[in-house]
Amino acid sequence: MPGEPTTDAEVTFAVSSRSCRRVSKCCGREGGRPSLRPPPRLRITPRIMADSQGELLLLVPTTSYRLDDFRAAALRLGVPLVVGSDRCHKVEDFFGEEKDLLSLDYRQPARAAEQIADAARTRPIRGIVPASDPTAVIAALAAERLGLPHNPPAAARRAANKLAMREALRDAGVAVPAFRAFPLDSDPLTAASEVSFPCVLKPLILSASRGVIRADDPAGFVGAWRRIETLLRDTAPERRAREEGGAASILVESFVAGAELAVEGLLRGGRLEVLAVFDKPDPLDGPFFEETIYVTPSRHPAPLLARVEEVAAAGARALGLVEGPVHAELRLGADGPVVLEIAARSIGGLCSRTLRFGAGLSLEEVLVAHAMGRPLEALRREARASGVMMLPIPRRGVLHGVRGVEAARAVRGVEDVVVTVPEGREVVPLPEGDSYLGFLFARGEAPAAVEAALREAHRRLTFEIRPALPVA
Repeated sequence: MPGEPTTDAEVTFAVSSRSCRRVSKCCGREGGRPSLRPPPRLRITPRIMADSQGELLLLVPTTSYRLDDFRAAALRLGVPLVVGSDRCHKVEDFFGEEKDLLSLDYRQPARAAEQIADAARTRPIRGIVPASDPTAVIAALAAERLGLPHNPPAAARRAANKLAMREALRDAGVAVPAFRAFPLDSDPLTAASEVSFPCVLKPLILSASRGVIRADDPAGFVGAWRRIETLLRDTAPERRAREEGGAASILVESFVAGAELAVEGLLRGGRLEVLAVFDKPDPLDGPFFEETIYVTPSRHPAPLLARVEEVAAAGARALGLVEGPVHAELRLGADGPVVLEIAARSIGGLCSRTLRFGAGLSLEEVLVAHAMGRPLEALRREARASGVMMLPIPRRGVLHGVRGVEAARAVRGVEDVVVTVPEGREVVPLPEGDSYLGFLFARGEAPAAVEAALREAHRRLTFEIRPALPVA
C-alpha cells in the first residue's frame, strides 16, 4: 500500500503518481502509459549483497514497461540503480530533485550525455544500460565520455534510424528489403509511380510497428502516406531526438513474404552471443503489423536457424555495434533470411519475462551484470519452451473493464496475465497506437503447447472498450 515503509527486500519507485500526470502534460503527451507510477510491491530475495563497485545508470523513457524488472534485477545483484528518464525538468523544478533519478533531455542526445557526465562527477556510475532506441544513442555518447565499454555513437545512431541502418546493411552485403526514402513533402501519387507493389511504408524513427503500413496499389500507397504524415505531425511534441531529422522522410521498402523471427543477443567485445530465437507464429502480412505471439525455442530447422544467427551477427558488425544488447527482426525470404531491424537494445515491453538463463537469471540480470563488468559464463536459456502474447487493441475507445482474467490464468501452462492499461484510459490500435492492452505469459515442455496455451488464455479474455465521449 502507498505510504508503507520500504525495505531492502522490496522494489518500489519514488516518483509520485501526480508527478507522472504532470510529466505527460508538460512534455506534450496527454495520456500515454506512465510506467513510472508506483508499481505493486514485489518481494525480492537478493542474490548478491550490495557492494561498492559503483552504480548502474538505466536509461528508460517514462513510457517504458521495463523499469520494474530492471529495478528487481539490480536489487537481486546488489547493484545501486540510477534511473535516467525523459521526465520533464519542470516536474523536478516543481517537486525538487529526487534521489537516484536523473531528468535528461532525450531530444538532444549530446546534451543528455553531458548531463550524465556532470552527474558522474559526484556519483560512481560504472555501467549504462539503454532500454530504447533513442536511449541507446545517449548511452553510447555518455559511456564514451566516461570511459566505459560502449558502442561507437555513430553505430548507435545507425541502428536507431531505419534508413541509415538499411544503407549500412546493404553496403555490407547483408540482405535487406529493397528500399527508398522519400521526403515527406513529396507528392505521394508521384512516389507511388516510382515503386513496386506490394510495398511497406514506415516512418524512420518510430518503433513498435507504429506507422508501418502495407500498400498493394497506388490508392493504398497514398492512403498509407497520409496516415503516416498525420501520425508524424501529431506526435511532433514527443521528446524524441531532434537531430535525427527522421520526421521529414518516409521509408518505402519491398514487402518480404515469409515467416518472421526475432533474435535476442548480447555483444561482448564484438562477438554476438545469441540468447534466444523467437518464432512469431501469427502471419504478419499487413496491412498493419501488430505483433502478438513470441515463442522460443524456434521450431525452424537447425541449419536455417544457424543461418539466421549468422545474418544477425553480420548485421550487427555492419552497423558497427560491439557491446551490449541486440534485438533483431528477420524475415525468412525466398532466398534466405532478410534483416528488417537490428536495435542496440533488448526486447521491448514485458516480453523479456519469457527468458531465463542458467540458474534462473532474468534477461535484465544478465544485462545489469554485463554492464557492471560482472563475470558471465556462457549463457544458456532454460530447457523449457516459453512464450508471450502482447494483447492487441481491437478498436479505439476507452477501456472500461477486463473480464476473464482468472479464467485465463487457469489455462494450463499460463504463468501470468498482466493488464497494463488502467480502466478509464483511451486505447488506440496500430498503426497510430503505441501500446498493448497487456501481456500473457506461458511455459511448457514444447513450443506448440505454449502457443496453444496463449491462444486459449486470450480467447477467455474480454475487453470492454467503449467509444470515447466527444470533446467540445
